[in-house]
Amino acid sequence: MKQSIFFTKTAKHSPEGEETANAKFLTRGGFIAKSSAGVYTFLPLGLRVLDKINKIIREEMNAIGGEELLMPSLIEKKYWQKSDRWKTEVVYRTGRGLEDGKAHDFEYGLGWTHEEVIAHIATNYIQSYRDLPKAVYQIQTKFRAEARAQGGILRGREFLMKDLYSFHVDHEDLNRYYETVKRAYKKIFKRLSLKALVVAASGGAFTKEFTHEFQVLNPAGEDTVHYCNSCGFAENKEIFDSSRHQCGASLEVGRSIEVGNIFRLGTKFSEAFGLSYRDEAGATRPVVMGSYGIGPSRVMGTIVEEYHDAKGIIWPEAVAPFDAYLLILPSESGSVQKLGEKIYDQLQKKNIQVLYDDRIGVSAGEKFADADLIGIPHRLLISDRTKGKIEMKERGRDAIKLVTANSVLGAITGKRK
Repeated sequence: MKQSIFFTKTAKHSPEGEETANAKFLTRGGFIAKSSAGVYTFLPLGLRVLDKINKIIREEMNAIGGEELLMPSLIEKKYWQKSDRWKTEVVYRTGRGLEDGKAHDFEYGLGWTHEEVIAHIATNYIQSYRDLPKAVYQIQTKFRAEARAQGGILRGREFLMKDLYSFHVDHEDLNRYYETVKRAYKKIFKRLSLKALVVAASGGAFTKEFTHEFQVLNPAGEDTVHYCNSCGFAENKEIFDSSRHQCGASLEVGRSIEVGNIFRLGTKFSEAFGLSYRDEAGATRPVVMGSYGIGPSRVMGTIVEEYHDAKGIIWPEAVAPFDAYLLILPSESGSVQKLGEKIYDQLQKKNIQVLYDDRIGVSAGEKFADADLIGIPHRLLISDRTKGKIEMKERGRDAIKLVTANSVLGAITGKRK
């Protein structure tokens, strides 16, 4: 992609009223645009990052037997009523609509979760123990009434969620899959370069059982966790009881960002929707369910909170919008421009994703500042001073080295190993 034709531009100043690093740098860098409190557009640059996060999530969900689907955002009132959540937990509602050219009163809630919808759907496909277990997931927009919609994309009223739902013959089978998902989540966050604690927490509106959250220690977070660095013990402040900590090591307390959660739903929703199966003896039993969430948009904000400096973002390689940031400082002879085009074409042919700063009339200082702000892992500079070579610098490090046009590909791909 050539920066001269890129849809967005960078900004020198942070948006007014924003305090968090993700809100400042993602807006200034042209990754997101704020529409209203807690509501953002993911611009082309931001969507590239989001797509890479989603790709990692999909790969790990598919690896544990998840099948992807996509459910509607508009959920009719009758579904919410069956689970008794319409009056207390559906905050965004819509009414009057058209049917056959005539006005009718419809009542829908914008989905903040999809247990009701998937339980209803599953009644069409699960009738026997032979149909179990099953697991399906989606990556979809969700809506919640956040009273304090702040912190950039860490806490939004409209946000992206990966929600996985599993169906089982009994609690024992649910518990097995619960642990499988827990391991998959650990893989996901490791691939995303996030150190996530597995934290015991309240089930909230979903279940009376303890659940588990995946929390990244960071001062930008709104949660407080008590944790042990030695034994892995961790509990959310809401349920913390020091008597459950059996290790002799001391406990720490820290602010954290919740990036995922897993719930044992049991039979609450299956009973509400008549979701049952016949066991081997022919008896009818309710299906046991589980629910598992990750917020890709919040993950993106968390990565920025974890990886930035005073100049801008420092993207981990796995989620960076591009692999390399190629910039030129044009020469009168045109030799720099020619080499820049050659390197750009060469890298693209080798499937290296490149943002090529080919802008004319932009100072060297501005180009360097943009490279730091956007935070692409490798900066490649071509100028008269590099004398036919390429100056290579990793984002977040001071060391600079000169490489030849023939070796630049290996220099980039070698860092991935």
